[in-house]
Amino acid sequence: MNPYVLTILLSSLGLGTVLTFASSHWLLAWMGLEINTLAIIPIMAQQHHPRAIEATTKYFLTQATAAAMILFASTTNAWLMGEWEIHQLSHPLATTTVMLALALKLGLAPVHFWLPEVLQGLELTTGLILSTWQKLAPFALMIQVAPTINSSLLVAIGLLSTLVGGWGGLNQTQLRKIMAYSSIAHLGWMVLILQFAPSLTLLSLSLYIIMTSSAFLTLKTNNALTINTLATSWTKSPTLATLAALVLLSLGGLPPLSGFMPKWLILQELTKQGLPLSATLAAMMALLSLYFYLRLCYALTLTIYPNTLTATAPWRLNFTMITLPLSIITILALGLLPLTPAVTAMLAL
Repeated sequence: MNPYVLTILLSSLGLGTVLTFASSHWLLAWMGLEINTLAIIPIMAQQHHPRAIEATTKYFLTQATAAAMILFASTTNAWLMGEWEIHQLSHPLATTTVMLALALKLGLAPVHFWLPEVLQGLELTTGLILSTWQKLAPFALMIQVAPTINSSLLVAIGLLSTLVGGWGGLNQTQLRKIMAYSSIAHLGWMVLILQFAPSLTLLSLSLYIIMTSSAFLTLKTNNALTINTLATSWTKSPTLATLAALVLLSLGGLPPLSGFMPKWLILQELTKQGLPLSATLAAMMALLSLYFYLRLCYALTLTIYPNTLTATAPWRLNFTMITLPLSIITILALGLLPLTPAVTAMLAL
């Protein structure tokens, strides 16, 4: 793609998200979401491959549907209650419709079906943008409308997403689909705690973005798209393979890695709020996700390169532009757990 065109598209992507962040009016927020969607469509379709075009079409249709639902809900609220402000969303029909629309935009269960299919058709760099940056604007809106949404609906969506995210990734061999189900499970944890402690949702989102970026950049460096090709990583770079395995365990939420922090604090907060059953179910469903992370770790570190593999094996890893960001993000993805007391003190302010 022409660098000037790419610069314009990435600038528009940033503009759309920032516009949604800064808006207090539903029409401005909707406009930001639309700019965001229209900017990423050409980036997704730049490969000119049938899979990429199919993924782009699916993404466009789901995002357009969600945007139409948001516009419908905000118009309904303005018609019935006379308010266009995001904080003043008060009619039950409007709040439920907006919640489902934002769930569709993010890929939360039960409206998650598009996310694995779309991510599977994209290049890893575009998949990284879709899994991280594209979550920010809908989450900004969700945090603002969360106080007016029925808490039972939020808890149900959160638990269902953790279940679907863990269950759906069990039988996958394609790494991009596994990352999509991982995304669904992590978003479920964030929604679960959204109404009780929004600051914990932001903490979880930040750490999710760091860990997912590290995982995607590792896969990009190794040029791995399936579990079989992941098995060649140890031969190419043992250090990177070891760090990648630790990042995956961090995504699974194992101590003493960074990913344990948000899960620990969320389970603690759920128990404080008198929801021990929800906390127990969420913890049990996290074991499902942990299983497929362990599968990937096994392929990364404990399997020998299969001679029957048809893929070409690049035996040297060249220094590329992503090496420095990858090392910084990996350090953050692995070593933030000792900062938990400082983080909890900041959240308490």
